[in-house]
Amino acid sequence: MKRGYYYLILLTVFAAGCTSLQQKGMNQFSSGEYQVAISTFSQVLEKEPENQEANFYVAESYRLSNRIEKSAPYYEKVLQEEETFENYYYKGLSLKNQGKYEEAEEAFKSSKAFTMDDLLIAKADKEIKAINTLESIEPLWPNHKLENYELLNSPGLDYSPIVNEGYLYFTSSRGAGGVYTATGQGYTQLFRTRAEGVRVDVQNVERIPEFRNEQGLNQGAIAISPDGNTIIYARGNAATKKDLPEVSLFASYFRGGGFTQPIYLAANEEPTYWNSTPAFSPDGETLYFASNRPGGYGGIDIYKATKIASGDFGNVQNLGPEINTSGNELFPRPMENGEFYFASDGHPGYGKLDIFVAKQENGNITVRNLGPNINSLADDFGIFFTDYPKEGFITSNREGGKGDDDIYFFQDFTPKPKVVNVLLNVTTLGKTDGGDEEVLRDTRVVLYDQNNQTIDGNFSNQNGRLRFQMQPDQTYSMIASKNGYFSKSIPYSTIGKTPAPEDLIQDVTNVTLDTTIILERLILERAIVLENIYYDLDKSEIRPDAALELDKLVQILKDNPQIRIELSSHTDARASDEYNDLLSQRRAESAVQYLITQGIAADRMEARGYGKRQLIIEDAQTEEEHQVNRRTEFKVIEITQ
Repeated sequence: MKRGYYYLILLTVFAAGCTSLQQKGMNQFSSGEYQVAISTFSQVLEKEPENQEANFYVAESYRLSNRIEKSAPYYEKVLQEEETFENYYYKGLSLKNQGKYEEAEEAFKSSKAFTMDDLLIAKADKEIKAINTLESIEPLWPNHKLENYELLNSPGLDYSPIVNEGYLYFTSSRGAGGVYTATGQGYTQLFRTRAEGVRVDVQNVERIPEFRNEQGLNQGAIAISPDGNTIIYARGNAATKKDLPEVSLFASYFRGGGFTQPIYLAANEEPTYWNSTPAFSPDGETLYFASNRPGGYGGIDIYKATKIASGDFGNVQNLGPEINTSGNELFPRPMENGEFYFASDGHPGYGKLDIFVAKQENGNITVRNLGPNINSLADDFGIFFTDYPKEGFITSNREGGKGDDDIYFFQDFTPKPKVVNVLLNVTTLGKTDGGDEEVLRDTRVVLYDQNNQTIDGNFSNQNGRLRFQMQPDQTYSMIASKNGYFSKSIPYSTIGKTPAPEDLIQDVTNVTLDTTIILERLILERAIVLENIYYDLDKSEIRPDAALELDKLVQILKDNPQIRIELSSHTDARASDEYNDLLSQRRAESAVQYLITQGIAADRMEARGYGKRQLIIEDAQTEEEHQVNRRTEFKVIEITQ
C-alpha cells in the first residue's frame, strides 16, 4: 500500500530560483514529491556516492512513500558520519521489512545508545520484542491459501475490495490519468464489477456509476452501508491548493432514485486531519475509520463514530490502546460475531502492515496476527470476507504481484474430515416360560445420548431387528419396552470400536456393530429370584456383594415406573419358625430400605418375610442346598397406568 496516498504531505515553500540539482531535489522532497526527489538525488549520488545529504533524502523519501525496505543502504551511508537514534531505528525498520531480522535487531539495539529519551528506548525495545515473538506466531486458519487475482489486477494500484449486492467495489489507478508525484503512480479512482463470492467478472470492470470520480485526486478506500443507501470513501492528495489540504472522508446518499454528489463528512472534524479507510458496523449504526488526529496513541489510530439523527456520524472515539499502538492501525473490519479485523504495523508482525484480529476473551481484548499464510514482509491490509471465515479478499504489495498493491483472494482448503458411520444392529428377544429365547417383534427401542437426550427411536421388525446410526467414541443408552414385558435399559458405547482417524483410508467408512436386548415377561404374582443376595449367618444387613445385585432391581424399577413389587426374603429350614419369620422379615425390610436409598419410592414396594414356609429343597442337607432356600425374590403385585 502506498501510504503516501494517506499520509500528511507537508508543503514548505523553499527559496525560489534554486538551480543546483541538490537544491532541486530538496524542493521536491519538501513538496512531498518523493519519487521525483529520489530520481533527482540518485543523479547526485551517481557523481558523489558518499554525499550525506543526498543519501539522507533518498532514505527519507523511500520511508515517507512507504518503501522503507529500500532505504537501508542509504541510512547505512548516513550513519558513517551521523550516528543518531533515528538513523539506526529507521535502518532497523528497513532491515525488518526485508526479513533480515537479526540485522534489524542489532540496529534497534544500537539505536538505544544514542538517546536518553525513555519513550524512544521503549520504542526500540518494542521492535526487538516483536522480532523475538515472530517464531511463536501460528496461522489462525492453517489451511487458508492466498492467491493473486491476476486477471483482475492492473500494473498499477488495486486495493481495498468490498462486495455489496452482487458487485465488487475497489480502488485502482488503472486509466485514471495524471501522476501522483509522491509515488510516481497514477491517481486512483473507484471501480466496480459483478461478483459472486470470490468469483469476479474481470471482463466488465467499470468506474462506479453512483457518482463521478474526481480528476487530479486520489479516491481511496470505499465503504457501503448494510442497506446499500450510503457510500463513504476517502478522497485527497490534490494536485492543486484549491482542494482540501488532507485526505478526508466523503459521503454519498441514495436520494430520489439516485446517489447524491459526495459531501464532506462531519466526522473528519478538521480539514487538516488525515481520515481514511472507512468501514460500517454490521448494523450500519457505527462508522469505523483511521485518522492521525491529535490525542491518539501513534501515527494513525482507528476511531469510531456513531450515527446521529441527521444520518451523519459524530461522537468520534478512539478505540483505545488494546487496538491502537505507537505505530499505525488502519483498515478496520468489524464482524457480526464481535471479532474486529484491522491492519497494523505496531503489533508484532513480519514487516510492514499485517492483518490482525481482536477478540473479547474472558473480559479482555486479545489481538492475534493472522499468521504467515496470510501476512508477509510487505503491506497486507483491507480484509473482506465473502463467506466468513472461509473465503474473501485482502490487498498486498508483496513480491510476485502483478502491480504495486494487488488484490488477493483466499479460500479454505481444509481437507474434508473422513467420516465414520457407526451402524448398530439391535436384536430384540423375549424369554419364554421355559427359559428359551424367541424373537420379539414390535419392541420399542429408544436411543439416548450421554446427556440423556433422545436421539432416535423405532420398533423392531418381524425379525426383531432395527438399526441405529451412532457416532464414534460416544456413550449411549437404550431403553426397550413392550407390553407384557419388563422394560429394560442398557448402556452402549462405541469407544474403541472404530478405526483410529489416522488409520482411515476412504472418505466414508461404515462400521457395523451388533447387540441384543432380552426382555423378561412381566407376569403378576410371579416370583423372580434375585441371584447372589447373601446375608451373613443370623444377620439382616445388606452386604456389598448383595448391594450389587440389588442395584439390578433398582434399574428394573426405574425402567418400569408403572409397577409395584413385593420384595420377599426366605430362610433355610434350620432354627424355629418364629425366629426365621422375624429374620426373613428384617432381611426383606433391609433390602427395601436399600432400594429407598437408591431413589425408589417406598410406596412402590412391600417387604415380606416368609421364613422357611416356602422351601425350594424340602430336605436340604448340604450348605449349597440350604443356600438355595435362603434366597431373596421379588414379584410384581400391581401394574399402574
